[in-house]
Amino acid sequence: MAKSKSTTSPSISPSPPIFIDLTIDDADHNNTNTNNNSNNPSPPHSISDPLSPRLRNILSHFYKDRSSTDVEFSNFQRRYRPPPTLDFFGSSPSKRIRITQDQEFPEDETHDFNLGLQFERDNLDEFGDDPRDDEVAVEESDSADSNNDVPVPLQNIVPRNYNQYVIEDRRNRYREIARENASKIAHFRPTPDVDNEKVEMDFFDSSTPFSKAMKIIKEREMKKKSLTGLWVPRKSQQDSRFSVPLTLLEMCLQTLAKNVDAIVSLDGIPDFLRHKLSQLLCDSRKMNIRTFELLVNGSPTEIRLRDCSWLLEDQFTKFCQTCDTSNLKVLQLDQCGRCVPDYALPVTLAESPSWLPRLTSLSLSGACRLSDKGLHVLVSYAPALRSINLSQCSLLTPASVKTLAESLGSLLKELYLDDCQNMDAARIVPALKKLVHLEVLSLAGIQSVSDEFIKDYIVACGYNMKELVLRDCIKLTDASAKVIAEHCPVLCALDLMNLSKLTDVSIGYLTNSCQTLHTLKLCRNPFSDEAIAAFMEIRGGTMEELSLNNIRKVGHHTTLSLASRGKNLHTLDLSWCRNLTDNELGLIVDSCFLLRLLKLFGCTQVTDVFLKGHSNPEIQIIGLKMSPLLQNVKMPHHLQGALHYSSAPVDLM
Repeated sequence: MAKSKSTTSPSISPSPPIFIDLTIDDADHNNTNTNNNSNNPSPPHSISDPLSPRLRNILSHFYKDRSSTDVEFSNFQRRYRPPPTLDFFGSSPSKRIRITQDQEFPEDETHDFNLGLQFERDNLDEFGDDPRDDEVAVEESDSADSNNDVPVPLQNIVPRNYNQYVIEDRRNRYREIARENASKIAHFRPTPDVDNEKVEMDFFDSSTPFSKAMKIIKEREMKKKSLTGLWVPRKSQQDSRFSVPLTLLEMCLQTLAKNVDAIVSLDGIPDFLRHKLSQLLCDSRKMNIRTFELLVNGSPTEIRLRDCSWLLEDQFTKFCQTCDTSNLKVLQLDQCGRCVPDYALPVTLAESPSWLPRLTSLSLSGACRLSDKGLHVLVSYAPALRSINLSQCSLLTPASVKTLAESLGSLLKELYLDDCQNMDAARIVPALKKLVHLEVLSLAGIQSVSDEFIKDYIVACGYNMKELVLRDCIKLTDASAKVIAEHCPVLCALDLMNLSKLTDVSIGYLTNSCQTLHTLKLCRNPFSDEAIAAFMEIRGGTMEELSLNNIRKVGHHTTLSLASRGKNLHTLDLSWCRNLTDNELGLIVDSCFLLRLLKLFGCTQVTDVFLKGHSNPEIQIIGLKMSPLLQNVKMPHHLQGALHYSSAPVDLM
């Protein structure tokens, strides 16, 4: 029995009943419950007696003068948070004891608990083995005006030999509850891959072009050069969004597309006109088997259909058997998953031993029923193939790339494998290295493409690379940009859209090394306004197509660099760049004389001040309200050959 000190307690008026509130709080919902408890309280689950007998005995010693009927228990609210502590606080007119579940503190940290019950502890005995044998006196303070909480050590309220097993049992039980509900409330983010090779920031050396350009940008920022007065809208404001009139040729093609059922023959029509007509028919969903027969009639050299979803299997078989393909060089049958199954190819092609003897370019994008076996059969009938597009062929595996390497290793120059999800980047490296003349490689959307893959392949074969598409390869970091910039000396086009791990370091590498780059596509990259401006200051003179889609920091500095260096820009994408106002856009459009296509999707800040005030009558602005879209979808140039870079456009002058 512990010894107790005797004190004189003042007279106490009859006290109101005691309320005991047991609540289990959840760490994940602490803020939500605090803010929204009044509006959306947790549903209560009543229990008869939430206190253990031992804790009830402890409380009975605190309130010896109370009967058991004076002690009431509130509802039990479960919010998934273990270990118990006691929280005593006073309220008027009744005293309330709140028992919560919170984190467990060591004895030396129990001063953090404020026990708000107003009393003076003088004759409080230390609990022994049985609290019934102990005498505990708790007296209220005689100061009625005192409202300050008096901290009381927790070990003086809870006995030192309190049932630890009960505490551990509760802790384990609530841990299990939290583990069961974690999957419902947790949001997991993939852990970013850390590249083993540290990217050196050597381009920040003052001797590099990028560093010099950044210095110019900083000096410009210190001068705070404003765009006010640099661009003035035209006084005679005419809406220029539709100011570009249709040519006579375009009007004739549109008339033919509307009346395609009346066309009897396309004999003698050049290939580029057939391409235009086919594009219009596919966009308007008027392509059918009759029109298809008109396009393939005779001995065509090019057949381009970007939507074959209407073509049936038997119709494709008939085309293979009856069409004269001896002169065919380009065959584009995109979205042909319905008509190109594996089992039909061997039988169909066996009846035409010389079906594709001169085929140079083949596009089967979206052939979802084409497997490795079918591709092997198809490639065996096209010995002169130079370009192949297998995007969105979901059944293809690394074995297909091995087949291409064995059959076309010394011939293939362009390979498109976009969104082929069964392709393992690490497994196709040996086969890609056998394609010694490969100039265009597109791996957009293949998640297994990593910095290791880029280093392994580009270091070995990047010397011949002219176009590289790495869109949506989210694992890539600045290390890949460094390898590309250093080992691709003739790179002309680069697609780095949706690569969130890239920083201004990547822009620095491209600025310092990529001297032949004329097409750069960026989207949702965290590049700064100063870095983009520095790139344009150095490489802007050679840029023909630039996409800054959703580069949110693009602003004042990029505007000035585009206006001064983007004289050769033909296509510019500034969609979702909402820091650019009418003044910035007007200065860019009026300064870039060769600009013909401007994309402004999501630029709600653009007004008629720019649309009717710029002085470029030949520009097409798409992405705004009521702007034409389908006629601006990129298609092969009518003078472009089967390959993008190996065949130069024909000069008719």
